[in-house]
Amino acid sequence: MAKPKKAETREEKRERAARIFEILDPLYTQEKTALKFKNPLELLIATILSAQCTDKQVNQVTEKLFRKYPSAEDYVKVPIEELEEDIRPTGFFRNKAKSVKGACKGLVEGFGGQVPGTMEELLKLPGVGRKTANCVLGAAFDVPGVVVDTHVKRLAQRLGLTTNTDPNKIETDLAGLLPKERWRRFSDILIYHGREICKARNPAHERCPVAHLCPAAKMT
Repeated sequence: MAKPKKAETREEKRERAARIFEILDPLYTQEKTALKFKNPLELLIATILSAQCTDKQVNQVTEKLFRKYPSAEDYVKVPIEELEEDIRPTGFFRNKAKSVKGACKGLVEGFGGQVPGTMEELLKLPGVGRKTANCVLGAAFDVPGVVVDTHVKRLAQRLGLTTNTDPNKIETDLAGLLPKERWRRFSDILIYHGREICKARNPAHERCPVAHLCPAAKMT
């Protein structure tokens, strides 16, 4: 009778995460985010709109949106019905319009209309969670952070780097496996790898360069 496989130690998991990083890092050379922006406010708005929407679609919408609303005050003043129509192509436009207006109202009332550069301050804004905050902090302020979107959540679980389902706990797990300077880059790597190879349905294990390090691939 075969002996049960020994559980992976935390140090072994760290070493495996480092190997995954080193293999995938040179394969994905894209920018920190595919969202187009010129300042932190534009990135904040684009990130809110990107929920369950492609970056390409968001960029098409924000090209006109950012010209129409150059400041946080502009988003606060516009009737919500008009804003909903402006962002309709991104989907879930009613909820997103509320989030955009709420966040911008928070910026105007608490930060002089400027996007703050800390997690604590960003989380005070209505409609802004840790994923959005980490996106803004990493791309606009170069502050290290783990961005847990649907791709990162899926890959972190498949790769056996977390057993959690809550995004905040997944963020903590991944942050504990890599040095701070690799947090944002590892998030980007997993996002791009999730889009290209490790898709939600029918992941291409045969083409995956880290399949030998992936528990999910070994089970197929």
